[in-house]
Amino acid sequence: MKTMVIGIGALALAALSTAAVAQRDPAYAAAREAKQVGEQPDGYLGVVSGGASVQALVRDINIKRKAAYTASAQASGATVEQFAFTSGCNLVAKVGRGEMYKTPSGQWKENTGTPELDPRCK
Repeated sequence: MKTMVIGIGALALAALSTAAVAQRDPAYAAAREAKQVGEQPDGYLGVVSGGASVQALVRDINIKRKAAYTASAQASGATVEQFAFTSGCNLVAKVGRGEMYKTPSGQWKENTGTPELDPRCK
């Protein structure tokens, strides 16, 4: 089981690279800087605040993430949900200072140092 988790983690990092390419959109960077979007433990981007344009941006990014997670999960023998969760652990852990993330209890929080990770991430 531990080998599978390590394998999923390695593939999750590869999927993050794919997701990162999709997120180089200036609108994404602006929404992130404005604290309108944040990372969630489930591996998907969430809307903290903002209107239809922010929601459309998040929806588009999440469609791309799910496609990357699906391809990587199939290659690793994991489920998409397992793969997305592992990616979520990595994404939340890498949230920059001042950026938003969703805590394991479901609250949006600004990262002031070390983000709170779901206990299953460790």
